[in-house]
Amino acid sequence: MLDIKLPDGKIIQFENHVNGFKLVEKISKSLAKEAYIMSVDGKLKDLSYVIKKNSTVRIITSKDKEGLEVLRHDTAHILAMAVQELFSGTQVTIGPVIEDGFYYDFSRQEPFTEDDLEKIENRMKEIIDRDEKTIREVWKRNDAISHFKKIGEHYKSEIIKDIPKEEEVSIYHHGKWHDLCRGPHLSSTGKIGKAFKLTKVSGAYWRGDSNNEMLQRIYGTCWANQKDLDSYLKRLEEAGKRDHRKLGKEMNLFHFREESPGAVFWHSKGWNLFLKLIEYMRAKQKKNGYQEINTPELLDKSLWEKSGHWEKFGEHMLTSTTPDKKIFAIKPMNCPGCVQIFNQGLKSYRDLPLKMSEFGKVHRYEPSGALHGLLRVRAFTQDDAHIFCTEEQITQQCLSVTNLILEIYRDLGFENIILKFSDRPKIRVGEDKIWDKSEAALLEAIKASKLEYSVSSGEGAFYGPKIDFILRDAIERDWQCGTLQVDLNLPGRLGAIFVDKNGSKKVPVMLHRALFGSLERFIGILIEHYAGKLPLWLSPVQAVILSISQDFNDYAKKVFEQFIKAGINCEVDLKNHKINYKIREHSLAKIPILLICGRKELDTKTITIRRLGSEKQETMNLDKSVQYISSQNKAPLN
Repeated sequence: MLDIKLPDGKIIQFENHVNGFKLVEKISKSLAKEAYIMSVDGKLKDLSYVIKKNSTVRIITSKDKEGLEVLRHDTAHILAMAVQELFSGTQVTIGPVIEDGFYYDFSRQEPFTEDDLEKIENRMKEIIDRDEKTIREVWKRNDAISHFKKIGEHYKSEIIKDIPKEEEVSIYHHGKWHDLCRGPHLSSTGKIGKAFKLTKVSGAYWRGDSNNEMLQRIYGTCWANQKDLDSYLKRLEEAGKRDHRKLGKEMNLFHFREESPGAVFWHSKGWNLFLKLIEYMRAKQKKNGYQEINTPELLDKSLWEKSGHWEKFGEHMLTSTTPDKKIFAIKPMNCPGCVQIFNQGLKSYRDLPLKMSEFGKVHRYEPSGALHGLLRVRAFTQDDAHIFCTEEQITQQCLSVTNLILEIYRDLGFENIILKFSDRPKIRVGEDKIWDKSEAALLEAIKASKLEYSVSSGEGAFYGPKIDFILRDAIERDWQCGTLQVDLNLPGRLGAIFVDKNGSKKVPVMLHRALFGSLERFIGILIEHYAGKLPLWLSPVQAVILSISQDFNDYAKKVFEQFIKAGINCEVDLKNHKINYKIREHSLAKIPILLICGRKELDTKTITIRRLGSEKQETMNLDKSVQYISSQNKAPLN
C-alpha cells in the first residue's frame, strides 16, 4: 500500500503508484478543478508526476504563493510561444518569474514595438483558447544540445552545457512548441486564464554581461483573476504618479549625473530632508542608549580579508591602489570599522551591552542597468548600529531593537509591517547551542511584536540568524528595509574580546542592526508612500509666503521673519506673478502650507492659510497662526 499524508494529517491510501491527477480527484472534485501543481515531500512537482513511495503531499492552487509563481512561469512560456509563432527566426533565451510578473528575453534583429505587444497578447489568448496539453520529457544532454543547435536555438544549447551533470535536462512541450525548463508547470495552456498583461519592452545583455549581445526583454504581469489584475494595473498607474524620480524633480530635491553613476547630487531642499531624518534618528538612538561613532571610508585590503568580506563580497567592492602599491577598499559596509573601535581598550562584562551607531557612507558596485533612482544606488548612507553583548543579553537586546524599529516606522507613517525570520543555513559558523539561543531570542522578539511574520528556513546568514522588517506602503507595495542579525563570526575573526565576571576572556556576540537600511533608499520610499506630501515636521520647506501683488511685499517679508523666528523652515515668493500661478507652482512642489498676503491680510494683521491638497482657506490672526503652525511642527520623539 502507498500512504499519502496531507497537510491536515489525513492519510489517503492507494494500492499502487499514483499521480497528482488521481490524488486530487480522490481528495475532492472541486480541488481537482483548482489544482495547479503539488509539493511532494517539500519538492514542487507537476500533477502528472507519479508518486512511488509514502509521501507528504500538499496540493497547490492559485491561492498559494507557489501557485501564482507557476501561473506566471507558464505565461512566460506562452509569451515565448506566441512570439515565435508571430516572428519566425526569433531565438528565445530565458524567461523567469519576477515580483508581480515575469519576463522573457529574445534575440531578434527588429525591435519590438507597442503595437507588437498587442499582437503578442492576442496570440497568447488564442494559444490559451487552444488549451494545448503540457507534457514533460527528460532528454539526454547531448541530444538536447544537438536538437537546439539544429533548430537555430544557440542560446538554449549554451544553457544546457552549463546545467550541472547531476541534474536532468527536462523539456516541456505546450502542444508542438517546446522549451528547456526545470518546471513544474500547469497541465495545459487553458489553465492559465487571461488575467495577464504585457507591460513593456527593454534591452538586456545576454547573461547580464555588456560584452554580450543586447537582447530584447518583454515584461508582463499575470494574476489568478481579472479583479487582481485590474487592482495591480491600478497600483502600477498610481506608482507612476508617485515615482520618486519624477517627484524629486518637481520638489527640487536631487538629481543624478553620468559623471558619477549611482551617486546622489542632493539639492538644498533634498539635503534638508536628509538631515531632518538623521536628526530625528539621532534623538531616538540617544534616548535608547546608543553612542554615535564614525569610521574611515578607506580601509586596507588586509582588514577586509580578515573579516571575510574580501572573499565573499570582493567583486562588489571599489578599490584604490596607492603609489606604494597598497590596496585600499572603499568600505561597502561599516561593521569591520566598528569592531576596531570596540577593540580600543579592554572591555569588561560591565561595559556590555555596548551600542554603537554610525551614519556611514558606503560604496558598492552595482551594474549600471540595475541602478534605479534613490532605490538602487552605488553610494549610500547606512544607518548602522552594532551591539556588543553577552550570550545572556541576546534576548533582551533583540526585543529592544525590534521595539525601536517598529516605533520609528510607525512614527514615519508605516502601520503595516511584516517580519521575516531566517534561521540557520546548512553551511554556518558557531556552536549549535549559541544558534539555538540566538534563534530563540529573535523568535521571542518577533512574537512579542504581535505582527504577522513568515519563516524562511535555512536562509539565515552563515554567521547567524536574522529578522528582516518589511514595510507595506500606501499602495500595497512591500519594501524590505530594516534588519536585525545575530553575528557569531565577525567579532572573533577581528579579535574582539571582553573579560567576563570570572576574569576569563570571551568573544562578544555582535548584533547588526539597520533601521532604514539606506537613507537614500528610504527617502525614495517615503516620497512614494506620501506621494510627495510629506508630514509637516519632515518637509524640507514647510511653508511659502505669497504676496498677491508687489504692493504687499513688505508685509510678506514681515510674515516671513516671524515664521523663521518660530523655527518654521519657510520661503517668501515676491515674484511679480499672478497669485493663482504661484499657488499652482508651489502646490506642484508639494509645499505643505501656503500663506497668502493681500489687502485684507495687511489691514487686519492676519494671514490666509491654504494647505496642500485642499481648496479651503482660513484666515487667522498672524501671531496665532505662528503659534498654531509651530505646534504642529514637531517630530514624534516621545
